Amino acid sequence: MAEIAKAAGLSVGQIYRYFENKEAIIAAIVAQDLAEMRDKFAELERQPGTLRDSIDDHLPEAIDKCFDERRAALALEVVAEAARNPKVAAIVRSADAQERALARAMMERDRKPEWSEAEFHARCEVVGLLFDGLLLRGVNHPDLDRDALTDVLRSTVRHLLS
Repeated sequence: MAEIAKAAGLSVGQIYRYFENKEAIIAAIVAQDLAEMRDKFAELERQPGTLRDSIDDHLPEAIDKCFDERRAALALEVVAEAARNPKVAAIVRSADAQERALARAMMERDRKPEWSEAEFHARCEVVGLLFDGLLLRGVNHPDLDRDALTDVLRSTVRHLLS
């Protein structure tokens, strides 16, 4: 809370004038992230070509976001709180379900007919876990060569979508 207050330029007490409790603060953070994700997915959907092309174009930006120390730290704090607090877990799981539904809808564009339903969902999950894992890599290895990482992730995503 002290870090959130400092980042917002408020005291902890002032924050609670705007939010009922910690869960309400986390719900607002998660809702903002989900809104940003919806906007990004809508932007990707509007682009011509395949999903792979769209991901190729936006991958460096996505990696930079995941390697942003403040953003990663906040996201990891939210996940840690979800592991301890059932109310926060419900908020995070609901947002994750919405994110997965958006990603599945977008990945449907490049879905191969030979993929079973289970395989398609597994491929969607792997794409999600790659980006979720980037947050942790950004914290643990912030000096990672992002150009090399981008190249390998492009190859990995192309494989998952082909």
